[in-house]
Amino acid sequence: MNIALIGYGKMGHSIERIALERGHNIVCIIDIDNAADFDSEAFRSAHVAIEFTTPNTAVANIHRCWQHGIPVVCGTTGWNELLPQLRSEADTKGCGLLWTSNFSVGVNAVMDINRRLADILHSNDEYRITITEIHHIHKKDKPSGTAITLAQDIVERVDQINSWKLNDGNECANHQLPITSIRQGEEPGTHTITYDGPYDTISITHSAKSRDGFALGAVIAAEFMQGKKGFHDFREILK
Repeated sequence: MNIALIGYGKMGHSIERIALERGHNIVCIIDIDNAADFDSEAFRSAHVAIEFTTPNTAVANIHRCWQHGIPVVCGTTGWNELLPQLRSEADTKGCGLLWTSNFSVGVNAVMDINRRLADILHSNDEYRITITEIHHIHKKDKPSGTAITLAQDIVERVDQINSWKLNDGNECANHQLPITSIRQGEEPGTHTITYDGPYDTISITHSAKSRDGFALGAVIAAEFMQGKKGFHDFREILK
C-alpha cells in the first residue's frame, strides 16, 4: 500500500518506520516547508494519507487530501468542535476519514471498559468521578483528546454528570467531571479514570511506554481505510 505522511515530527517518524516494517511504501512526506507537495504526482499515488499535525492545520490538510480522492487517517486532536462538520462532509460527499482521539489498541480497550463501567454505575451518586492525564511538554492541546473522549462517554451515561471541566484550580460543581492535565518531560501518555467513594475506590489506568503503540494503530487504521469512503471509527477495527 502507498502511504502519504502529513506531519513528520516524532510521531511521523514512528509511523514511517512501522509502515515500512509492515511492507508498505511511503510515497510522500509533507511537513511545514513543503505544503505544495499536496499537488505532486507522488502524493496523488497514495492509497491513504496519515495525518498527525496541529489543530490549526488538520482540517485544511484533510480537505487537500479529499481534493485528490485520498482517504485520511487523522490522529490530530484539539479541533473536536469541527469534527461533526467533517463527519457530515465525509458521509455526504463520499470522502474517506477515520479519526480517533487515540490509536492505541490498549487505550481503545480502556475506552470500552470506561463506557461499560459508566453504564453499570450510571445512577450511583456515591462516587466522585475524576480523570487525570499526563503528557509530554510538547503537547499543544489540554486536556488531551483521549481525556475528552473518556469524559464525554461518562457524561453521556452517568445521571449526575452533565459536563466536563478542565481542572484549572477553581472548584468544579457536583455535576461537572474534572479533568486534570499534567505536562512533564517526554511522557508519552497516561490516562486514569477514578471513581472515589466513601467505601472504596475504582481506578482504571492506561500508561503508554512509547509512541510506537499509537503509530502501529495508525498504520493498522490506514490498512483498514484503503478504498473506503465515509466516516469511520477505530472501534470498527477492533470489532
